[in-house]
Amino acid sequence: MSVVLSYLPTPEGRGALPFGFAEARMRGTDVVVVADGDNASSPEFLVDLENARDVAQAGEVDYRVAENDPGLSHADQLIDASYDDAAELLVIGQRRRSPVGKLLTGSVVQRVLLDAQCPVVAVKPPVRAAV
Repeated sequence: MSVVLSYLPTPEGRGALPFGFAEARMRGTDVVVVADGDNASSPEFLVDLENARDVAQAGEVDYRVAENDPGLSHADQLIDASYDDAAELLVIGQRRRSPVGKLLTGSVVQRVLLDAQCPVVAVKPPVRAAV
């Protein structure tokens, strides 16, 4: 079994990473990272993943990066990954919304929530203290 983890180089995308690694540690499984576009080749990609493992205290959790199909959107790749027999949970980042904004969920998050085969957790980024 695996935890499928969405990666986007945004505060929302990075905010979901530690949760996904913590879930994998708790479940005793590995992580499959689905990166948007060619973000897996960016310099900060591995740094973001290692930072998330450290925050989640999940150094023993193995991960692999899913092969990216350039013909599919990020939502489609996540949905396809959720249909893998080994996928037990899909973790995605979501923006914080105002009360009115909660009526409208982002299109990627909404598609994944509605179409994924396995349970989906939408994680909001941490709240930063006002300075």
